[in-house]
Formats: sequence, structure tokens, C-alpha cells
Amino acid sequence: MKHKIIVTGGLGFIGSHVVVELQNEGFEVVIIDDLSNSSVAVLDGIYAITGQMPIFEKLDLREKTNVVDFFKRHHDVVGVIHFAASKAVGESVNRPLLYYENNLNSLIYILQALYKKDRANFIFSSSCTVYGQADKLPITELAAIKNAESPYGNTKQIGEEIISDTCKVSDNLKAIALRYFNPIGAHESAKIGELPIGTPQNLVPFITQTGVGIRQELSVFGNDYPTEDGTCVRDYIHVVDLAKAHVAALKRLINDDNSTNYEVFNIGTGKGSSVLEVINAFEEVSNQKLNYKIVERRQGDVVAAYADTTKANDILGWSAKLNLKDALSSAWKWEQVINKK
Repeated sequence: MKHKIIVTGGLGFIGSHVVVELQNEGFEVVIIDDLSNSSVAVLDGIYAITGQMPIFEKLDLREKTNVVDFFKRHHDVVGVIHFAASKAVGESVNRPLLYYENNLNSLIYILQALYKKDRANFIFSSSCTVYGQADKLPITELAAIKNAESPYGNTKQIGEEIISDTCKVSDNLKAIALRYFNPIGAHESAKIGELPIGTPQNLVPFITQTGVGIRQELSVFGNDYPTEDGTCVRDYIHVVDLAKAHVAALKRLINDDNSTNYEVFNIGTGKGSSVLEVINAFEEVSNQKLNYKIVERRQGDVVAAYADTTKANDILGWSAKLNLKDALSSAWKWEQVINKK
């Protein structure tokens, strides 16, 4: 019998790629999404890749009665992978209550439902933002958790604490928090990828939109950082590699081969790339020059962040296989498809 897995926010950028990998591995997937930051058309892309149409329910997870009713109907669920959350850092600063309500209430209601089950598995979409500017690079899971720079980052920290505290008093619930570094790219088929609404919040969609002519110019926020070329350094991981990490984590939970019921893993490549290195790599894979200019630093940006992935490599048996150029090439292919260039 197939294991039934719930993927909240499963029509989003990362969630849709995880659904593809789960279905390719033989899991039965039920997607919950309120479509506030995604499109139902993503289902067609998932079907085109896997040949399977996942079950989909449009649901607002902030409504507790909706969550209770859903788990009554899907009582045979084995696990939940939780992506559903608001994620724009700038917006979270301006609308903190929206972020706390959406990101924490939905998490609490899902955990309350799982807490009642005889056995349940939970994977949380966390972030390297919990480390802030780490004292030492590369960043291990033992690095200090710094004060959050934004309400969004704070919801990730609080979310991890809520899960940890719940697992301490629940023998039937097992959870893994995956701290992502910087997911980029798209599925090689160009059937699914990142679909930012409005102005992109992340570097690579802004690069590809500039490359395709939607944006006139890319702003590089500062070139006076203490890095090799003066621009910020990040760990850019291909979204397909990231999706495969979720499958590895889920199998660990289901197979019950971990001694503790709550674990945390960094998910990245282990390599840092500067903003200018990303731009140069994009120009190489796209065979065109990118129009960009150096502007003032952006408040809240850390100098450098890249992962020590040893724990995920050793315990999950997972490692990133795709490189920066692979990710940028797939992102560019996706951008051209959605803009019919």
C-alpha cells in the first residue's frame, strides 16, 4: 500500500518539485494550497512530468475547523511536509501580524491534528535565516541561532521551537526541520518552476526576468562587503536536489531508523557563490550580457552564508548533485517557456 503524504503549499515553487519527487518514489500525495501565492495550473505541470495527478484541496490552514475536517477525511495520512507559509522578508516587516498568524497558526493546527494520531511524521520547511550572520563558515547545525532580522525569520525560529517542544511530549510524533539555504532553478522539463508574483524577492528570478526583458536592470546591493569580489555570498542549491532531500528525510522518519524524534539538517551545496559569480554564470549559460548596476547595500543582508552539509550527507545519505550552472540553465529555460521567448 502506498504511503499517503500531505504536502501543504504543494503548488508553490519548492512544494511542487517535492510533489514530483514523492510521486516518482511511489508515494500518494495530497496537496493543500490556498492559491494565495501559487496557481492551480501547476497541477498540469506535475501531471506532465509524473503521469499522475495528485489529489488537490484548496484550503486555508488558518481556519482550524478546516484542518480538523481535513484530517478526519484523510485519517490514513502517514506524514506531512509543511511548506504553506508567507515568505517575503520585506512584507513581513510591514505586516508582522499577518506573518505570525499565517505561519504559526497553520503550523499549530497541523501539529494538533498529528498529535492525536497513533503515529505521524512531520517535515518542516525551515531556513538558514535562523543563523543570521554566522560566527563561523561553513555553517553547521550547531551554530548559534541569532536574533531574527525580520518577522518572517522569527516565524521560522519559533516554528522550530514549537515542533521541538511538541516532540518532547509526544512519543508518536517524529519530525525533521530542514534548513534550506538558497533554492534556485527549475525542473529540467521546464514544466514547473518559480512563479514570483509581482517583483521577485530573490536574486535568480530577477536575473532571468532581466534577461528576458521584463526588468530593465538588475540591482546589485553593495560591492564593498569583505568578500573576494565585494558582493554577498550565498549557498545556491538546485530546487530538484532540495526536493530529493525531503524524500530522504521522509524515508528516515518512516523507516524509524533515528534514535531521536526531532532532528535538524542543513540543506545546501556546501559552496558559497557571490552575486557577481551568479551573474557571470548566468551570462555564460544564456550567452547574453545582463544589464546590472551596483547600488547601496540592502538593510538586513548578511555578508556570507553557506552550509556545512556533512550531517545531511552522512545521516540522510543525501548530497547535492547539480551545480550553479545547472540551476541557472534550468531557471533560464523555465523563464523562456513561461514568457514564450
